[in-house]
Amino acid sequence: MIMKTSNFEAVKIALKQDKSGFVLTLNIHPDELSEEILRDFVGARYQVVMVRIGDDEKPIQRENFNDLVQASGILCRDQNFARFLMETGQIFDDSEEAVTACLKEELGIQSRTELTTNKEAASKFRHINQEYIAWKLNV
Repeated sequence: MIMKTSNFEAVKIALKQDKSGFVLTLNIHPDELSEEILRDFVGARYQVVMVRIGDDEKPIQRENFNDLVQASGILCRDQNFARFLMETGQIFDDSEEAVTACLKEELGIQSRTELTTNKEAASKFRHINQEYIAWKLNV
């Protein structure tokens, strides 16, 4: 079975919430909308993939800083990361608490949740993670 996809540009014009979820309203130029979508019944379901584009017509890269918070939590529980910190002389105790304290000190933060708003700390975290990945490749 061949699946026909629709590809069009749209502009977000409204977003509201009701009891079943969010309602996103898009403005689509008539030349962009396929006849198949026009003919589908109201209530038809679609799988949607959307990418925001910039004025240069290229996709905008967004970073999900919540992923950094999750990654930092995973890293603090990673025994190999603790070993990396011990071998580089940054900690002398391989406990999760020692790893967490070391990471927060290196990043200059009080809580890992600050990675969602502190771009400098997020950049430092990515650098530390890259160093760790390089170390793992050489072990």
